Amino acid sequence: MAILLSVFSVGCAGAAHERLGAEASTSSAPMTAPANPDLILATTTSTQDSGLLDILIPVFERQTGYKVKPIAVGSGQAMMMGERGEADVLLVHAPDSEVVFMDAGHGADRKLVMHNDFIIIGPADDPAKIRGSAAATDALKKVAHAKAIFVSRGDNSGTDQLEKRVWSLAKIDPTGQQWYQSTGQGMGATINVASEKNAYTISDRATYLANKKNTKLEILVEGSKELLNVYHVITVNPAKSDKINKAGAIAFAEFMVAKETQDAIGKFGVDKYGEPLFFPDAGKKDSDLGL
Repeated sequence: MAILLSVFSVGCAGAAHERLGAEASTSSAPMTAPANPDLILATTTSTQDSGLLDILIPVFERQTGYKVKPIAVGSGQAMMMGERGEADVLLVHAPDSEVVFMDAGHGADRKLVMHNDFIIIGPADDPAKIRGSAAATDALKKVAHAKAIFVSRGDNSGTDQLEKRVWSLAKIDPTGQQWYQSTGQGMGATINVASEKNAYTISDRATYLANKKNTKLEILVEGSKELLNVYHVITVNPAKSDKINKAGAIAFAEFMVAKETQDAIGKFGVDKYGEPLFFPDAGKKDSDLGL
């Protein structure tokens, strides 16, 4: 599975935001206000912590008249909200669980939006000697062998599911080990805990870069095929509840894959971090990313 993380030649996120904002302001308000303007978006903590939604949601609201209430939880919790009819649309990054969600009839439509990657971060002195490991599985084997502290989110989020899958591929069950600790919190909080404990953890790249100035942890392992991080937008099956905002969910999903939004996604973070935090994928198939 090839990781599609080539460096794009892109402008700054601020310019993308200005273009989106200009387009929203020059187009008049919706001819008819939405009958139900309230839209509940259940999304991952990584999209919230990175600041991406702070750029995109105001533009969507100006263009459509909808008012978005984002609820940042792990992907697992987001899908549980969708299953219970407590959210209208989901932005998640747990592909295996998403397929199960769709097959069970909980989702109406699922679109590929973007990807970035996960990274293994840890202390600069790297007691487990994982720096530069080509495979994430090899890195985790070294962590286990060294009994170095590893901090897990432990919240059934997309990141947590990815981490558990890599441990499984490494044929290691860290559960119950003293060196394996869980926060039960989001990515930003977990990075902070790992930093305080001088420990290792797995993070999505966007959240790490957004928190880089506040942590002493460094990127030690990246580019491993096991660490691809793919995001989809899912509209919840309106049969789940008569409160589901079907029209709003469809509008948000279409907005996320629109060209202007995809351009903004591809440029987000470049001005601040020197590299994009996400790579746009609308129009591609999951198989194009090796899923």
